[in-house]
Formats: sequence, structure tokens, C-alpha cells
Amino acid sequence: MEVKDMVCIVCPLGCKLQVKPANDRATEFMVEGNKCPRGAEYGVKELTNPTRVITSTVRIKNAHLNRIPVKTNGAIPKGLMEECMRKLNFVEVKSPVKVGDVIIKDVLGTGIDIVATRSM
Repeated sequence: MEVKDMVCIVCPLGCKLQVKPANDRATEFMVEGNKCPRGAEYGVKELTNPTRVITSTVRIKNAHLNRIPVKTNGAIPKGLMEECMRKLNFVEVKSPVKVGDVIIKDVLGTGIDIVATRSM
């Protein structure tokens, strides 16, 4: 495995990271360029198991708007993002909905919920 260049997005500094394997099996990594410990964690996680928080909208009935904003309450594996978005296309909730209400429990078996980010 070669050296991977990336920009850390954990904080506003935007450190330019270089992540490279510390051994032949690529089970441990060395991170250079980070100005805080969170940057090192981000670099390794992004290389081994990248995750993302999803923000989107779903349809809502009996409300003054026809869509309500939602997000995951944690990060899901990056490879499941597309499937999660397809699933959200078919979701419709009924008003009233409060901030934090669970819209989809344990989405795609990840243990992460889709929650409302606005009351409506």
C-alpha cells in the first residue's frame, strides 16, 4: 500500500495528512501532518473504514411543507450511503413530528437511526 494524501475534516484547521502503513500487512498506520490527535484517528479511520453522517429529507403528510429534514444520529459506513438514500426515497411520515423522533430505527442493520431534525 502506498502513501495516501488527504485533508483532515475533523476541525477547521484542515491539516494535510499523509497516511502510510507501518508494516507489510497494513494493520497499523503512521499518520504525519496532523496538528492534533483527532487528525491521526481520522486518517486511519478514513483509510480502513470510512463513515459518514447522512442528511436528507423525507416526505411528510398533513404538514405545511411536503418534506421534513432528517439525518443519521451517527456515522454509517460510506459503502451503505447509496442504499440508505434509496431507502429514504420511499419513506413517508405523518405530522406531527418532533425534533429527534426516530424515523427509521436501525437503518440497514447498522445500529444507527434516522431522526427528524425539525419539528413539523
